[in-house]
Amino acid sequence: MKESLRQQFHRLELRLGELDATLSDPAVAGDMKRYRGLSREHAQVQGVVATFRSYEQRERDLASAQELLDDDEMAAMAGEEVAAAQEDLNRLHAELQAALLPRDPDDARNAFVEVRAGTGGDESALFAADLVRMYVRFAERLGWRVEVMSESLSDLGGYRECVLRVEGDEVYAQLKFESGGHRVQRVPTTETQGRIHTSACTVAVMAEPDEADEVTLNPSELRIDTFRASGAGGQHVNKTDSAIRITHLPTGIVAECQDDRSQHRNKAKAMAVLTARIKEKDRSERAAKEAATRKGLIGSGDRSDRIRTYNFPQGRMTDHRINLTLYRLQAVLDGDLDEVIGALKAARAAQQLAALESGA
Repeated sequence: MKESLRQQFHRLELRLGELDATLSDPAVAGDMKRYRGLSREHAQVQGVVATFRSYEQRERDLASAQELLDDDEMAAMAGEEVAAAQEDLNRLHAELQAALLPRDPDDARNAFVEVRAGTGGDESALFAADLVRMYVRFAERLGWRVEVMSESLSDLGGYRECVLRVEGDEVYAQLKFESGGHRVQRVPTTETQGRIHTSACTVAVMAEPDEADEVTLNPSELRIDTFRASGAGGQHVNKTDSAIRITHLPTGIVAECQDDRSQHRNKAKAMAVLTARIKEKDRSERAAKEAATRKGLIGSGDRSDRIRTYNFPQGRMTDHRINLTLYRLQAVLDGDLDEVIGALKAARAAQQLAALESGA
């Protein structure tokens, strides 16, 4: 193990002692929010320190076994212990490296997935519907719950825009690398001469804020408009101004919802999406500053990045950030994203580890 990493684990041992002392303070126990935060940190640090102490013990075991290799009577048994200790050390070292990688505090959160048609007209809107279906299928495979927050349909049945709320375990951790530009190459159903067209959509994945951490919005900075819902819905939509559009005046960010008959519920949904969009804007600006100082493998997640191409004639999907190409396009569009997301996570972890070891 590199000395720089070893020093970080020794610092964690000191931090564990500090946390033990702090949590035993009655004044801290009286502040439940602070106590819960410190308790979560304590559990995390305690686990890492326990693993590090196991690593150090196996180092001592290895050294002792190596000393016995020159003893004819003990050599065979010592050789077995050397092999076992080395195997344990490799495993524990990998666990310790993973434990030190910076964890995105939003990883455990639910997420909003926003899909918007881009260049390509009706074909882009149809492709947006394909992407929405892909994410819904992926969520179903993982047992997540999906709710449509807002949608704007195109004339041919695609989506100009669709916002999903996805609820489950580690949703943001799994979906956050989907943010960016998605390009499709195929022969549109509207194409009479069989020519391949290129269209594009953008996807934005936004962590749903906790109520306690939610962005505080000043009511005077919000413009709330009501309007008559459009689209399917029978006579009701023609009589009731239940749709809501909320504009955050300082940023110009807008969210609207017209899917519920209740104006109150539409307002709550629109406010939730607006809050997530504002928080995502802040996160993107921070990521852009970080990317300016150290260019990332995965990119900043900015929607202007072209991250992926879906080529129907060749049956392939290519993720340009990590040069991953899979020749099973239909399976991917049916929600089988495990290999893609796993590769993106692995690339990100390797990048973080390289930065950690270099002291960046």
